[in-house]
Amino acid sequence: MKYLLTIILFSALAQGQSVVATSSALPDAPGRLPFWSLEKKVSVGIFAGLVAADAITTQHGLNRGFQEANPLMRPFVTRGVAGEAAGSALGFGTGLGVVYLLHRTHHYKAERIAMQVIIGGEGFVVARNIHALR
Repeated sequence: MKYLLTIILFSALAQGQSVVATSSALPDAPGRLPFWSLEKKVSVGIFAGLVAADAITTQHGLNRGFQEANPLMRPFVTRGVAGEAAGSALGFGTGLGVVYLLHRTHHYKAERIAMQVIIGGEGFVVARNIHALR
């Protein structure tokens, strides 16, 4: 068996083939994209504006006798402006955290889709609040 392996090794060297694996045989890893791109900055700004608009329209609705529709936010918004600010900060942080988690796990397409879905959902909530206040 030793003789067979030695013959194969020498025949490979004689033909000019490399027996040792080189690092160039491995493909290059994809480059990391920056999290704070221009698109992300604009999207996060829009999201923050919609969260603020949601908080303002929700407080106006509560002052007119409406009730918070989201059962998870209801304990926060019934505590006044401070509770509303805390609930809005938690919601904003959760949304941005999901997008960042997708970015860190290299799911860039899902990250962009999630950000747009979050913006669309928040925009719908703001539009519904404005419609209810009219």
